[in-house]
Amino acid sequence: MKRLRQIVTKAVVAKGKKRTESSEVLRPSNVPTSILGCWVINHHYSAKKVGKYVEVSGKFDVNVWYAYNNHSRTAVHTETVHYKDRIKLHYRDEEIIETNDCHVRVLQQPNCVEAIITQNGECFNIVIERDFLVEVIGETKVVVSVHPIEFEEEWRFDDNDDDESSSSSSSSSSSSSSSEAINFGKGKFGHISDESSSFHR
Repeated sequence: MKRLRQIVTKAVVAKGKKRTESSEVLRPSNVPTSILGCWVINHHYSAKKVGKYVEVSGKFDVNVWYAYNNHSRTAVHTETVHYKDRIKLHYRDEEIIETNDCHVRVLQQPNCVEAIITQNGECFNIVIERDFLVEVIGETKVVVSVHPIEFEEEWRFDDNDDDESSSSSSSSSSSSSSSEAINFGKGKFGHISDESSSFHR
């Protein structure tokens, strides 16, 4: 046990997932005859941890395109819907340090599954589905083993390429210097031969 150490680090300590279908009743300004289309836009949400749950609060706009006045005219009814979903958390470890850091991922944006006119003929009954995955980031403990001596994996060094490049550069430099020396010697001897020839004359 003397070689074990505990490290406190951040990790995903809990997760939760929930799919929700909610039924919303919308009342348009005109008595609808039929529904021509329905779509959901402008989804905004926030999340916070409450006990062993994560509450996701948000809102979105529902747009219903419908016909009225005996299919002679059309209009679009827009209404903002607010919601609050409680997602239960599942913990893998028992002992964790309490945290409120929540990450939310939307698996399914709010989407219209069904849109019908109610029996009284004055409202819309819209079924909306949505799906969330939440993760709680918290501090947890990790146990590591401590080695009493210096331990490191073996390193492999390849110096063949460096040796070849250095040897080739040194040989090229030596050859160039020797060629310069030879040229210099030839020029000096040629100058002496010229002086000797002029002296004899």
